[in-house]
Amino acid sequence: MHEFRVWAPKVEKVGVKVGDTTFAMNGPDEYGWWSAPVQQARPGTDYGFVLGNDPKAWPDPRSEWQPEGVHGLSRVYDQSAFAWSDNRWDAPPLEKAVIYELHVGTFTVQGTFDAAIERLAYLWELGITHVELMPVAAFPGGHGWGYDGAALFAVTQQYGGPDGLKRLVDACHARGLAVLLDVVYNHFGPVGNYSGKYGPYITEKHHTPWGGAVNFEDAGSDEVRRFFVDNALMWMREYHIDGLRLDAVHEYVDRSAVHFMEQLSAEIADLSAELGRRLVLIAESDLNDPRVVTPAEAGGYGMDAQWSDDFHHALFTVLTAEGNEKGYYGDFGSFEKLAKSLTKNFVQDGTYSTYRRRTHGRPADSLSPHRFLGYIQNHDQVGNRAVGDRLDQTVGMNRAKVAAALVLTAPFIPMIFQGEEYAASTPFQYFADHEDPEMAKSVKAGRQGEFAAFGWNPEDIPDPEKVETFLRSKLNWTEVHEGRHEEMLEWYRRLIALRRGSAALNDGTPGHVKASFDEEGRWLVMERGRVAMMCNLGQKQLELPASERLSLLLGSQSGVEIKGGKVILPADSVAILSGE
Repeated sequence: MHEFRVWAPKVEKVGVKVGDTTFAMNGPDEYGWWSAPVQQARPGTDYGFVLGNDPKAWPDPRSEWQPEGVHGLSRVYDQSAFAWSDNRWDAPPLEKAVIYELHVGTFTVQGTFDAAIERLAYLWELGITHVELMPVAAFPGGHGWGYDGAALFAVTQQYGGPDGLKRLVDACHARGLAVLLDVVYNHFGPVGNYSGKYGPYITEKHHTPWGGAVNFEDAGSDEVRRFFVDNALMWMREYHIDGLRLDAVHEYVDRSAVHFMEQLSAEIADLSAELGRRLVLIAESDLNDPRVVTPAEAGGYGMDAQWSDDFHHALFTVLTAEGNEKGYYGDFGSFEKLAKSLTKNFVQDGTYSTYRRRTHGRPADSLSPHRFLGYIQNHDQVGNRAVGDRLDQTVGMNRAKVAAALVLTAPFIPMIFQGEEYAASTPFQYFADHEDPEMAKSVKAGRQGEFAAFGWNPEDIPDPEKVETFLRSKLNWTEVHEGRHEEMLEWYRRLIALRRGSAALNDGTPGHVKASFDEEGRWLVMERGRVAMMCNLGQKQLELPASERLSLLLGSQSGVEIKGGKVILPADSVAILSGE
């Protein structure tokens, strides 16, 4: 027997269809819930809900298995059936993390959870501590980034379904790798989500780039909030996920006394105590509001960390003149801004934004830099370029090495994107598989319009709907140990080993980073305790004074050396030194 439950305050009667029989459900209760025990149902049984007088059986908004895709019937899934082997597992502290972001569908040729397991030894040997998966909730079509999830409790069958994800997580834990999962709570995908037939999950009182906002504060919002909190709890309890990355929290519209993020962080903390495992929440936010990562007891929302786009933008715009005055890059483009990002966490901390044409942000320099993730590449910053080109293809190998050194010696939690570590030749482009021709046409036109602010030629942008765009984004693992790719991989290995083995580079105390620079000379020096990072992005060799106690740990080019009390830095090079 299985008891079905569904929140459906919008309809006057609800039935659950199992096989050819529709069973009337009891309800609604005072909160809008319906229920019905069905003797014939058990794990593996397909079902759907019949709403009102509509004879069609619709998928369950909380379905945990959609074997025939988001439009098909739901299937009862037994979360307790999987045999876990990670009973004594606990994730490493986030502040000691080196994160690797990957997209399951393009990480391997097969594009499955099981195929990804074959690469875990590689990640462990690289020095990775946390694997971050782009969204795996069920989405329509055969491929996509995953941010248009339609059935948020179901693991997409394209990658191997719910058991496939559990096998991957279990294998990660066996290798000593924690798993972070990207989740999308700011909107539903435009196709294949039927929650609106059941209740007010979306409100038209507020609007986001995807239409109406998720209903976090209007009538019925208690159960909508419960939907998303329960989703987060499911990933961590049932799938043993160690942390969630919350997509675009700046699109949450919530004026409740207890903000959704605060509620979520409190319930995750309770679950962490119950399970005896370290669980974390990481936000993506462009608000530059320190409350996002301030503990709830100090008046914040309680997120453990957030992505730091200010650091990315500041670093990217000194690496290349491209885009310095286009779009959001217009607020960056100087070594002064890069130094500020390293020492103050936010560049825009109550300063005027020329891109937004208003004052933006609030100071966050009293917070530990371990509240922020630092990166030079991620799915957005690669995939949202016109052709999905990677950093080394944009600025060259030497500058890409400088960028890697900055990311892995900066005070933030470092994150790298799949293939970055070996200068992958394959791009990572935006791809989707919308079943509606008009939707597909709209997406293509929308991306062309979006890039207008950056001055990119719309004709250069690959068609997101063509399967070739997806296929060319798959990593080519045969090149890893060839030429320039092996050279970059060795550079990343050495940087990661240095990061993980240095007390100074793991210091998260606010105010412990010093930075000096020269705009005209195009150099920057960052000091973290006894470790110093010196980079030269100028066109000429540079000599910087060096204390006698300093020794060279790593240099990105053969000409980097200490000689006569000076550090010799060829053009586009970096030196990492230590007084230890």
